[in-house]
Amino acid sequence: MNKNELLEGPILSSLLKLAVPIMIANLLQAAYQLVDAFWVGRLGGDAVAAVSVSTPVIFLMIALGTGLAIAGSILIAQYFGAGQQEMVNHVAAQTLLMVVTASIILSIIGYCLSPYFLYLLKVTPQVYTNALGFMRIAFIGLVFSFSFMIFQSVMRGVGRVTLPVYIVLGTVILNFALDPLFIFGWNFIPAMGVKGAALATLSTQSLAIIIGFAILFRGKHGIHLQLKDFKPDYKHIRKAFKIGFPSSIEQSMRAIGLTAITFLIVHFGTTTVASYGAGSNLIQLIMIPALGLSMAIATLVGQNIGAGNILRAGKIAKLGAYLGFGLLTGIGLIAYAFAPHFIAFFVPNEPAVIEGGTTFLRITCLSWGFLGLQMCLLGVFRAVGNTTLPMILTLVSQWVLQFPLAYILSHNTSLGKIGIWWAFPVSTVITALVTLAIYAKGDWKKKRLTGKTNKLIDKVESEIVKEGFEITK
Repeated sequence: MNKNELLEGPILSSLLKLAVPIMIANLLQAAYQLVDAFWVGRLGGDAVAAVSVSTPVIFLMIALGTGLAIAGSILIAQYFGAGQQEMVNHVAAQTLLMVVTASIILSIIGYCLSPYFLYLLKVTPQVYTNALGFMRIAFIGLVFSFSFMIFQSVMRGVGRVTLPVYIVLGTVILNFALDPLFIFGWNFIPAMGVKGAALATLSTQSLAIIIGFAILFRGKHGIHLQLKDFKPDYKHIRKAFKIGFPSSIEQSMRAIGLTAITFLIVHFGTTTVASYGAGSNLIQLIMIPALGLSMAIATLVGQNIGAGNILRAGKIAKLGAYLGFGLLTGIGLIAYAFAPHFIAFFVPNEPAVIEGGTTFLRITCLSWGFLGLQMCLLGVFRAVGNTTLPMILTLVSQWVLQFPLAYILSHNTSLGKIGIWWAFPVSTVITALVTLAIYAKGDWKKKRLTGKTNKLIDKVESEIVKEGFEITK
């Protein structure tokens, strides 16, 4: 895909050409966990528990890196759209420098504090040793996983979203081959158990970032890094951090919010926890197309904002939001119709869990369209560098609406556990409508990060204020 297609081509095809590879890459990233779970599961329950207790802590750290990667993608998209290639290269290098530095600091902190994390999680002695080894290797790997996040965000910012897919596909296949070698041992390779799974992932991720750096330094895909670009520019590092930090908080609060809901669910017994676990697996899957669309919209809107194509940016936002709402509504209707079958895929031969998971899924799935709408509009806000608003909306959704509502409905009404399920669609719909109202106000169209002016902005200013969703009609 070339620059002209993003700035001048058909909007729908541009969105899909960006969104589909991003979705595939996200699915393949999720495959890392599935591959590890497949092989670790052959070691027994204690091994599975060791990975399970480590995952929330590691995911929280990765969420911090995700936010910083978003900052790089936003800045690069706007500078690329503005045709400022030197700034594209400079921002890419400075973002890499910032994130690698942050990942090294987080790795050291995480490695040293791993025993304390496991103590707080009340890990049993049988699980502790394996969990500690897995967690520490995973923390060492943060440098590589954070760096590859930035590589993906850089490629996304310039519209080259297909290349990372091939790299991730290759590393997932390699990870599937290395897992049994490192876990069970073979010839001169010792059996390392759970630690072997973490080491296999670290090995493949380090290979992925070596390939990524080679691509960035060769300069044939819209980015050409040179060593001089890595000289610290604290002005741009501060700018990127200011944009990325709210996104890091947003991603972290999503993770912590789900953990808090789990504490409420535990009160209602193992069957309810299992029902929620099976249903939430499906929600994580449907988030992948929503995130793919959101990222694609952020790239397209960002590049067009940078180029001064404000009217086109508004059309991209509008079409993307319609697409997100329609796609996830359709998926929600399918999920409603086949809910028992989807739940049974995760927990076969467990009638009580299938029944409970079906109830949870059918209560929540019809609101997925509003989730898609919200995610797509948040992509628009991020495209112009406003990452604080998505953070605030997430905090409101998780902590002002969802968690209090789940607690009140489950503890102070006759709904019981069903009250927790109803908190999901209610908070989703309200947050989506608030997001829509803020979008319709149109203030996002007036913000740019590149400092570039364009006569088109003045020419269409009166017209674009009327663009968007006319919710009052």
